Formats: sequence, C-alpha cells, structure tokens
Amino acid sequence: MEKHLLSFFLLIISLVCRAHDGDNFVVSDLFASLQPGDKPALLMVHFGTTHDDTRALTIDVINQKAKEAFKDVEVREAWTSRIVMRRLKARGVKKLNPIEALEKLKVDGYTHILIQSTNIIEGLEMESLRREVAAMQSSFKEIRIGNPLLYAVEDYEAVIAAITKNGAKEDATVLVGHGTYTPATAQYAMLDYMLKEKGFKHYSVGTIEGYPSFDAMEAQLKANGMKKVLLMPFMFVAGDHAKNDIAGDWKEELEKRGYEVSLFMEGLGQHPDIQDIFIRHARFMATHKMTDILAKKKAYAIEKE
Repeated sequence: MEKHLLSFFLLIISLVCRAHDGDNFVVSDLFASLQPGDKPALLMVHFGTTHDDTRALTIDVINQKAKEAFKDVEVREAWTSRIVMRRLKARGVKKLNPIEALEKLKVDGYTHILIQSTNIIEGLEMESLRREVAAMQSSFKEIRIGNPLLYAVEDYEAVIAAITKNGAKEDATVLVGHGTYTPATAQYAMLDYMLKEKGFKHYSVGTIEGYPSFDAMEAQLKANGMKKVLLMPFMFVAGDHAKNDIAGDWKEELEKRGYEVSLFMEGLGQHPDIQDIFIRHARFMATHKMTDILAKKKAYAIEKE
C-alpha cells in the first residue's frame, strides 16, 4: 500500500511539474513498476567538499530533504571529486564514488535506482556521472538520472526567482560560477542573459574557469557605472573556490580596479528554494523517462518510409 501511495503522490507531482516537460521525456513511473522482491533506492550524488562547515549546511541538508521527500525509498549518497575524497580519506573519512555506491547497492539487493546529482550545469561532471552510470546499467533492472540545477528554461526561471527573491538591488551583484572549458559554459551566459531580460540589469554572471570571464563580467560593471559590488558563489557549496578564488582573487582584483566589494559567502545548497528545485528534479525523473534519441530517429525513418 505504501509503495502505491508513493507512486500516486509522485505522479501528481509530475503533472504539475513543468521543469522538463516536452518531447525529451515520457511519463513512466519508476516505482510503480516494482515487483515483489524489488527494492528501490535514491542515490544523491555530490561533487563534495573538504569544508565541514559548508557540507553541513548544504550536502547534509539536501540529503535529509531527499529522505523526507522519498520516505519509502532507501536514500544514500556518493561523491564525485576524487581529489576531495582523497583528502578526506587522509583525515579518516571515507566517501564512495558513484561506481562504488552503485556496486554496494547491487550487493545489498537494490533493483531500481533513481540518481539525483547536485551539479549546477550539464557539464563535465554530469557527463562523467552519466558515463559511469551507463557502465553499471546492466547491474540493475532500471537506473534513472535526474537533471542538474540548470537544464530546462523553467529551471533558469526558478533559479532567478530564488536568487532575486528580495528584488533588484541598486548596487551590482555578481554570481560567480565554476565554469568549464567545454561549450557547456554557455549555460552561464544564458543565465546572465535571462537575468537582464527579466529586468535584473545589475546582476552579472562570471566564471572562474570559463565564460563569462572575469574581464567580461567587469566590462558590464563599467558599462553600468557600478562601483559597489556584492560577490556571490554560484556553486552548490561555498568551499575552496568560494573561499580562495571569490573571497580571495576576485575580491582583491576588483578592489585594485577601484570597486567597493562585499561578500555573500553561502553556497546555493544553503538556499531552501534551490534545494527544492533539485528535489523536484528527482521527483520528475521518478515519474518520467528520458526518450532514446536513436529510437526516435529509427521511428521517424520507418514512418517516412
């Protein structure tokens, strides 16, 4: 009875969730397909951090939120940064990577796995996760992966609404993301564009390792005549990059160029509305399945013939 109630609840959520609706997904309830003996699990996947303070406020909180959202499902976690895990291991703290966590789930008899990461964009970390999961696909009856924070247009709108909840500010607010050297860095530029399109012209987006670059961001500050700047991490945790690059390098460089700089040192994972977006993504993927593009192309070819 509990499984049926959970499936019904998730189906209702899917009907009102617009975040990923469209041709890329079809309705398919992962947990409703369970047979006697099947065991479902939710695997929360995080990049990770060596900073216990921000971990407690972000990773630990969303893990607990996932347990509350999926009460009848086993909830576990995995971390993806091998560097972070190596450093923690030296401190006597063991974290499993996605492959290890899935292998443990397999040994423990779990058959249906829903994975939700706390990645920000569909970048290298998501690509790596999807490839690792693909290698374990045959070990389970079914595995699904929820999408990162920014995926559909509606995700950007929800994130912007969360970040600008108190309205536009007179001074400049700069969201600083990690960035990537792949084309996926365009997602940050899309966020920047949508912020301004929605009237938040004093908000800018910059990245540490991609585009928009520091100089591209600073050019916007100049064009708007801004002299006071608030730097905010656009990262799930406010860890090394936030404390060293943002509070260190970016703040110092802006001050050298004549700006008055303040800091808002909270990771996105501390924001309840952002946490809720990730949980909605997990709920959506529990009741929807991503379509296979090769199968679609094959169907198109047959129909045309």
